[in-house]
Amino acid sequence: MSLPGEDSAHEADQQAVVCARCGTTAQGTPLTWTYSVEGGVGRLYCEACARENLRAIEGRLDAEWW
Repeated sequence: MSLPGEDSAHEADQQAVVCARCGTTAQGTPLTWTYSVEGGVGRLYCEACARENLRAIEGRLDAEWW
C-alpha cells in the first residue's frame, strides 16, 4: 500500500523478484542481478546465473576478443 505522495515505482521495487533460471527470490531487484529481454519478455537473472551465463558466452569468443 502506498502512502499519499509516495512514488508507486518505489512500491514496485520492493516486491519480491524471482530468477528466471534457478528460482532464487529477493526483495526488490538487487543491483547484481541481470535484466534481459528474450522474445519480447523481460527476465531477471540472479548473480550466480548471470555469472555462469557470462562465462559460457566468454568461452565461445574467439581469442582475438581477449
